Amino acid sequence: MAARRRAFQPPTERRTPLLTLASTPDICLELQDHTRVTKSAATFFGSKSSADPAGQAARLTDQFITQNAPLFQLLQVTIQRDYDGRDVLLHIDSGSSIGAVPLLSPLTARPDFGLVIQPRFPWAGIGPMLAEMGWLISPTPLRLALLKRSERRVPPWVLSFMVLARIKALLDRLERRFEFTTEVRSAPKGNIAWTQYATRQLPQGNFLSVPCTFPDLRDDRNLQGAIRFALEKQLRSLESQQEQGAFIHRLIALAESLLRKVHTVPARRPERPDVAMWLRRPMRSDLFLEGLQAIEWTVDQRGLAGLSDLEGLPWTMPMDRFFEAWVKTVMRIVARQLGGNLKAGRKRETVSPLAWDPPYLGSQRSLVPDMILELEATSYIVDPKYKRHWEELQQGVWHDQNITLQERHRADLLQVLAYANLASTANVVCCLVYPCSQGTWESLAKRDRLFHQAEIPNRGRRVQVWLTAIPMGASATSVAAPFCKQIHKLGL
Repeated sequence: MAARRRAFQPPTERRTPLLTLASTPDICLELQDHTRVTKSAATFFGSKSSADPAGQAARLTDQFITQNAPLFQLLQVTIQRDYDGRDVLLHIDSGSSIGAVPLLSPLTARPDFGLVIQPRFPWAGIGPMLAEMGWLISPTPLRLALLKRSERRVPPWVLSFMVLARIKALLDRLERRFEFTTEVRSAPKGNIAWTQYATRQLPQGNFLSVPCTFPDLRDDRNLQGAIRFALEKQLRSLESQQEQGAFIHRLIALAESLLRKVHTVPARRPERPDVAMWLRRPMRSDLFLEGLQAIEWTVDQRGLAGLSDLEGLPWTMPMDRFFEAWVKTVMRIVARQLGGNLKAGRKRETVSPLAWDPPYLGSQRSLVPDMILELEATSYIVDPKYKRHWEELQQGVWHDQNITLQERHRADLLQVLAYANLASTANVVCCLVYPCSQGTWESLAKRDRLFHQAEIPNRGRRVQVWLTAIPMGASATSVAAPFCKQIHKLGL
């Protein structure tokens, strides 16, 4: 009988159930833009103690990548699974976007994990650049679940700017509404409190003091009070950050200008019923909803998501667009100092259509250079590239670089040279601009190596290629000076 019972026993599973895995404190994947980080999948998912750690980590990794594919795309991140014979590895490659997003856990299907992409250039330099650019590009909050951690390394002024921008848009479009108002008037209006008039006003001889209640078209004082509460709180935060740089004073001035619009209303901390009532309004616009959200962030003391202990807001900022706007700010100063005309691709000023024959065939419909600076007989085609090429090219000779870097740099060159045919001037300079640190830029400037030049033989035209870098953190005027000097040196 004992043998028969053993024969009918179900086969035992060697796999450990997923839900029994121990949680891991490493809930965030963190790396800088344009870098690669490799992590152990078994360590990240906490499956080292299972009976089959490699197999379980592989299954969890596949599910993790599939579940979070749209979130990875938001930050231009790619994740590949690898196996080195002992452990399953996660190869995480970042692109040009920075930010933080929640990631779904393959164990719970809830946003228990997070992905944080830090800028490889410090925030201390990015802040003044944002101010000089007129805040054209800034971190954008995402409509996703809150992260389990908020980012204390991201300066508070970053969130303050987003809040102020949203409140400004809300104030500019704040609608008036009818409210019942009670006041003493010299002429009757609406409902008259006759008992109060007869017992209080008439005995004192105030025959023209009539207490009335009537609907009046006024601003929403409760909402304005909540706006003032949020503005005062943001202003106190900004005043404590003045050591960050002069650009903080611009944000303080913006907050003070917004406060003047609601100075007649007492500050009032909004409660949950107030927010629910505002959300029930008809004809709610996106700007109205975003403004309410900014007020809630301030009341709840939210921070940008990242790697500290509090919940934070998911956000993103495209550093390629940020760098393009920075280069445009520098080139605008160059154009003003040299009397040139700067055209920008973002404004569709450099579009050159491609005429395919027949028209319904073909691929790309136009060529759009980022910037074209026109100076008399010379056109400067400027193409910003937020990549690591400049830093890597400075570390060794071209032949020592890896094949991937060579191919990417070759693609950059071919792209900017294709734009050279769009210029009608006899002289064309194609300029690739890469970012670098402040120290690298100053060192290159002292050695007169900021510009690497080459000339392409061309009958009837002179085509040059410039490779250069500009720092992330210096003032736009100081960065524009070497450009002006180099153009004068060209003598065209």
